[in-house]
Amino acid sequence: MNNKANEILENLQHFNGTEMFYQIPLIQTRFTDGLKYLANVAKCFWLITDTSVVAKSLMNRSSFVTVDFKKLSEEQQDFTGYECEIVYSDGDDNVLERQRYHATDFPLDELRLFFVNNTLMLPSEY
Repeated sequence: MNNKANEILENLQHFNGTEMFYQIPLIQTRFTDGLKYLANVAKCFWLITDTSVVAKSLMNRSSFVTVDFKKLSEEQQDFTGYECEIVYSDGDDNVLERQRYHATDFPLDELRLFFVNNTLMLPSEY
C-alpha cells in the first residue's frame, strides 16, 4: 500500500460520530464527515454516490447494509477483467448485491462502510 493510502487510513481512524451530515440531492441520501474527508482526499465522490444508490435500493431487504469495497488481486483481475468489486450484505454475511468495476483509481485496497437510516458512514461513525 502506498503512503497516500496509509495516510488516508490513519486519518479515517479519527472520525467517531459525525458533526455534520451532507446530502446527495438527487437521491436524498446522507453521508458523514468521515466520508466527506475521504471523498475530498481520494477524489471518490463516485464511490459515495454509487454505494448510496445501491444500498438505498436494498433497504426493503435489510435496514442495515454493509458495503465492502475490495481491489481484486492481479490474478483475479486477469481472470475476470475487473479491477475491484463492491459487495453489499445485511451485516450477517448474507450477500444482497455485488457490483464489479473494470477500473478504479481509488487509493485504498479495501474499505468497509455502513448504510443505515438513509446514511452512508464509516463503521467508526455508527
